[in-house]
Amino acid sequence: MDEDLTDRLRAQFARRLATESGSERGEAAAQENREPRTGANTVGWDQQHQLKSELPDQEGREAAAGLEGEWDAEEPGPSEAGGGSEREPGSPQPSGSRGGELAGRRERRGEPREGQNRQHWWKPGSFHPGTIQEMYWERSKRRYRERALKLSIKNPNKWKYRQDKKPHGLAPPRPEEPKEIHVYKEDLLIPSQARRPTVRFSFQTAFQKSSQWSTVSPSGSVINELAKMGDPDVLEMVQQDRRFSKEERYSKANEDLRSGESSFLICQEPRSAKRFNLFLRRRLLFKKDEQSKDSIFFRDGIRKIDFVLSYVDDIKKEAELKAERRRQFEQNLRKTGLELEIEDKMNSEDGRTYFVKIHAPWEVLVTYAEVLGIKMPVKESDIPSADRLPFSCMLEPLKLPRDVKHPTPDYFTVQFSRHRQELFLIKDESSFFPSSSRNRIVYYILSRCPFGMEDGKKRFGIERLLNSHTYSSAFPLHDGQYWKASEPPNPVNQRNILYRNWARFSYFYKEQPFNLIRDYYGEKIGIYFVFLGFYTEMLFFAAVIGLACFIYGLLTIPKTSGSSEICDPKIGGQIIMCPLCDELCDYWRLNSTCLASKISHLFDNESTVFFAIFMGIWVTLFLEFWKRRQARLEYEWDLVDFEEEQQQLQLRPEFEAMCTKRKLNAVTQEMEPYLPLCSRLPWYILSGVTVTLWMALVVACMVAVIVYRLSVFATFASFMESEASLKHVKSFLTPQITTSLSGSCLNFIVILILNFFYEKISAWITKMEIPRTHQEYESSLTLKMFLFQFVNYYSSCFYVAFFKGKFVGYPGKYTYLFGVWRSEECDPAGCLVELTTQLTIIMTGKQIFGNIKEAIYPLVLNWWRRRKARTNSEKLYSRWEQDHDLETFGSLELFYEYLETVIQFGFVTLFVASFPLAPLLALLNNIIEIRVDAWKLTTQYRRPVAAKAHSIGVWQDILYGMAVLSVATNAVIVAFTSDMVPRLVYHYAYSVNESWPMSGYINNSLSVFLIADFPNNTVPSEKRDYNTCRYRDYRNPPDSEDKYAHNIQFWHVLAAKMTFIIIMEHVVFLIKFFLAWMIPDVPKDVLERVKREKLMTVKILHDFELNKLKENLRLNSASSTDFAKHFTIKENQANLAESTP
Repeated sequence: MDEDLTDRLRAQFARRLATESGSERGEAAAQENREPRTGANTVGWDQQHQLKSELPDQEGREAAAGLEGEWDAEEPGPSEAGGGSEREPGSPQPSGSRGGELAGRRERRGEPREGQNRQHWWKPGSFHPGTIQEMYWERSKRRYRERALKLSIKNPNKWKYRQDKKPHGLAPPRPEEPKEIHVYKEDLLIPSQARRPTVRFSFQTAFQKSSQWSTVSPSGSVINELAKMGDPDVLEMVQQDRRFSKEERYSKANEDLRSGESSFLICQEPRSAKRFNLFLRRRLLFKKDEQSKDSIFFRDGIRKIDFVLSYVDDIKKEAELKAERRRQFEQNLRKTGLELEIEDKMNSEDGRTYFVKIHAPWEVLVTYAEVLGIKMPVKESDIPSADRLPFSCMLEPLKLPRDVKHPTPDYFTVQFSRHRQELFLIKDESSFFPSSSRNRIVYYILSRCPFGMEDGKKRFGIERLLNSHTYSSAFPLHDGQYWKASEPPNPVNQRNILYRNWARFSYFYKEQPFNLIRDYYGEKIGIYFVFLGFYTEMLFFAAVIGLACFIYGLLTIPKTSGSSEICDPKIGGQIIMCPLCDELCDYWRLNSTCLASKISHLFDNESTVFFAIFMGIWVTLFLEFWKRRQARLEYEWDLVDFEEEQQQLQLRPEFEAMCTKRKLNAVTQEMEPYLPLCSRLPWYILSGVTVTLWMALVVACMVAVIVYRLSVFATFASFMESEASLKHVKSFLTPQITTSLSGSCLNFIVILILNFFYEKISAWITKMEIPRTHQEYESSLTLKMFLFQFVNYYSSCFYVAFFKGKFVGYPGKYTYLFGVWRSEECDPAGCLVELTTQLTIIMTGKQIFGNIKEAIYPLVLNWWRRRKARTNSEKLYSRWEQDHDLETFGSLELFYEYLETVIQFGFVTLFVASFPLAPLLALLNNIIEIRVDAWKLTTQYRRPVAAKAHSIGVWQDILYGMAVLSVATNAVIVAFTSDMVPRLVYHYAYSVNESWPMSGYINNSLSVFLIADFPNNTVPSEKRDYNTCRYRDYRNPPDSEDKYAHNIQFWHVLAAKMTFIIIMEHVVFLIKFFLAWMIPDVPKDVLERVKREKLMTVKILHDFELNKLKENLRLNSASSTDFAKHFTIKENQANLAESTP
């Protein structure tokens, strides 16, 4: 199916060329794609006014008298070409072969055969005898022969040109004898059509109608479609299209064209022919030993290396298959126009790795820049820069030098078009396209280049070759060493600039060079660092407020009545608490939790409610201001008109390879690969079942950790009671705290293990789903990973915040997990301390582990790889080998960076009411994270392929969802986990001391239980002289008629908690919606700049096309006036003669 579509597009391209040029040449190319060559078509060739031929070689063709004869001999007659000769019925046939040959020559020249009346003879489809067209045609052929004769006699060596592809009726030329020349092996890869110029002759009437407003040919869309499909013959079609457009322009611009003249255009081959000759001479004189190890050029020192492939000889069974794949793949790469240079394994450091260096010439870059819609500068922007802030001078120490922050001026840009190259600011073709755009173009070709048919399916794409280990790696080169600047003739080493101004830890307080990051790594990586930097800046304000709330709690510890009563020996020391477990646990005194109550007050005080409301507003401000920052970034990086179709919505090569059917696209009306839903439905079901099972596994692991806490609590309690040596630490290391710490650490280890295995499984399942586009692939993987990570990281925190201690029961009637383990109880000061402990351990442990892994892991791997590779130190350790030994920056590396940031965002927002220091810890981590990511990307990883993106994608929707959820979670934490609402109820409804309203709160919050009511299986083993014990709840005393039932205060407190949740949620949501409505998504100055740039772009394009129209009209007016007048007179005379009886 792919071959049929390609053939149809090629035929469509050829037909359009025929229409544009007005020649039979394009029609012949179209016919070539539809049917085999069965005969000649010399009539059609003459009919289209085209004359294209090769001048004769020097041997045997230098005589002037023989020149015309040799010219005719090169074009066989119809009988030679396999078709019948055309002649009038009854015309005399010359006898003998010589006579037939002469007759054929006369007929091809437009002359009658012997015995035929010249006045009444003319060839069908040719010119009528005696007309203006016939006169022009004869005069053109005569002038051509005269000029050819003069030039051939003057310097015959200049007329050794290659034979262009002729239509069906013309025979190919005789091959030239090859000359012996000693060149490198890579010189044999130079296409023969690029070595010699082409002589092309065209005859076109000056009054031919053509578009004056645009030089964009209609075949451009066809070429773009073929390029998207990975057709290896695209460059040849582009060159053919360019030759036709050049002929048309030259025919219009010929000022010497007058009435009775035709234009003979000797068009030189594109500049690549001269460059190839130059490369050949440079190669012959080049010595590899003198090449710098930091060189990023081919051996000629001119062509820049845009991409590198590497492979190792395979001695296994598939060695021949892999070699054939590589051969076909590299052959097709050369057909697309890419230039390759192969480094033998003997020149590599390890002596076994081949390197294929790839260079994209100018013709390839301009073709695929148009396909990918890359915007390039047309004029320097005249829009003034933004005004400086009033206090910007105070921020000067945080700013970077201007040449680092803004490495290039601001330009007006438009999408590149190869037909409008004069419009763009092209000072140097080698540096016009930045390196990120060059490697993006090359990777686009690599990902769609075919390498053969296997199992009846077309196989293509570098990713498939990498997965099958046909190639071991594929990567673009870094600019040079990161620790030193580049030396001439290498270009500016942007890698070194990034390292000195971005990847050093001593610059942690400096801003980031976002424009330089974008120029070097592409927009997709650049926007990640912009988001991470903006998120870190906003965390600064949340961290300041959170630290202020923590300091407030620290300063008010001595003044709080709750911890004072617990720590008072006369109050807390006299309260006997019920055992925390059955049989093994003993009664304990309340003042043993003195330290825990003070720590609880640090995070559970009056400022907790304020901070929870503030964080709800902060989340809204963060997301709204990020939308504004993103809009400004889209303008600054020319992403305003960027559409996902240009990259994210392009079909994945894996999807195209798996599709066997095609379906009509309702929008584009083109046939596209189609995979029925029934083929993917089993994988969708398997994917959903797998994700559900893994989330259930996470919940099961959490339950296992809870069981561990329940089972070891009694052990810790009895052990600490029996060990006399632990009496000194019992005051701050209670059984509750010990169990909570050990359980949190165990839960963190389980989280890391589950996360490691699930990452592999989720990536595999997503590939098996065969997503259609890159965006679908990322969205599917994001959904799977985020759901699992959300359950994996937050499940334990949700348990402590919303379930622990809420369904315990009361002494004598406790609830049991699986009928065996008694449910956990909260500390008398509340469960907030345990939630804080859980959150701190998981959040801090994850950040520390992540930073160590990101910094140490690639460093150790690269050191080991270099150590294994450096076996022959006398050899040149080249630039591509140095990058080859670095760690690979995979396609999912950026995905995991976003995932890590979003998970941290959840810790900061979802449970921030229990831990005001969470924003501060996140701020410190992000400051380190930015420099760690910059350092590893600049020094330890291969350069990633540049990619475009105008936003953070689906992650923004996830952040919005977490922002809404955070309002509810923080309201519930303050209401049910914190002790704030019960204290307020006691303060305003049950306090009896007006001078100290909170005095007696601890005694009021504890209920009384009669020890005699304990069942035999729960009473402590050691007998004590206690009649009652206390437990945390609001229940009736033992002497009440409805003993141990919830009292009226319990319902008052529950009603207050529900009221608080409703009020807090509505207040925060009201503020959120008001701020979102009040803050525009796009800043006003950005809107004005975008409108100004669009206006200027339209004006520039209009002026360009208008000037081109004026020039064409001026050139054509003089040449067409006389011809049109003469043609009109002759036509009127002919009409008058026909009308006269």
